[in-house]
Amino acid sequence: MRFADYLRDRMATLIITIFSLAVTLIFLLAFRVETQVMALVAVIFVLSAAACLLWDYFRKRDYYLRLEAMLSDLDKKYLLAEMMEEPAFLEGRILSDTLVESGKSMADNVADFRRTNKEFREYIEMWVHEVKIPVSSLRLMCHNRTLDPARIAGELKRIDDYIDNVLYYSRAENAAQDYIIKEVSLEECFKAAAIKNMDALNMMGADMKTEGLGLKVMTDGKWLEFIFGQLLDNSMKYKSPDRGLEIEVRAEELPDKTNVYFEDNGIGIAPEDIPYVFDKSFTGHNGRKGAHSTGMGLYIVKSLFERLGHSISVSSEAGRSTVFTLTFGKS
Repeated sequence: MRFADYLRDRMATLIITIFSLAVTLIFLLAFRVETQVMALVAVIFVLSAAACLLWDYFRKRDYYLRLEAMLSDLDKKYLLAEMMEEPAFLEGRILSDTLVESGKSMADNVADFRRTNKEFREYIEMWVHEVKIPVSSLRLMCHNRTLDPARIAGELKRIDDYIDNVLYYSRAENAAQDYIIKEVSLEECFKAAAIKNMDALNMMGADMKTEGLGLKVMTDGKWLEFIFGQLLDNSMKYKSPDRGLEIEVRAEELPDKTNVYFEDNGIGIAPEDIPYVFDKSFTGHNGRKGAHSTGMGLYIVKSLFERLGHSISVSSEAGRSTVFTLTFGKS
């Protein structure tokens, strides 16, 4: 830090000081103070101001020179805040605190990015293992020449579902770049999801009922169709072996929101599992006992739904039914 630069930065202070000295001398002159006294006052005034400037300059210069030297010596420049000494002047302490806080914020962001990246990598590794299963099954059918159309359709659907899951999982991290909020029909979205899952639903002999789906909500139609598809897949996956699958979807319009109730008569959810069904990779009792589950479907559903500004909850009676409640705000 050069002294000329320091003076230029303090130009306003210098002008005010000179103006104050001039006003003081004018007053002394008005009161007919002797010239020698006025000169002495001026000298004291100038020397005091110069001493203050020089003292302030040298203490700051030393600090900033050490700071610049430290910065040039560091390989990892972002560690500067951790290496800085506590400055003896207020502006330096403010700067130091600001750098420390910004460094912490950057570290938190980097840690969050690494965590997200690690989770995505782990999910992709799991996804690859999962998608290999239907691929191996199809390969085995081809090898044994047992080409059962129903089984082939089922395995292809599993592959298609896995692909949709990984696509929407990756989109959920950058949701704002991919969704379009507009008024969409609940009936059209559910019908599209049902048609996509028609073969699997027919094979299970599923009985579906709808009520009040003529309502419209503000959301992204493509994402809502995917969410309905995930709920249908969840119902089929956890179908009760003792009875035929029944799915009922009904909508209710309230003054401040629209609720959609997605209910099935499957095996239900254990009470201790309900708080965790939307957690990442959570499979619960049902996933461990029978149905092949990655624990990612409902996590993706909740992530997408909340990023759209909606909410989803679940209630269940173990062994009898499960109800997912989708809530769309009117705003």
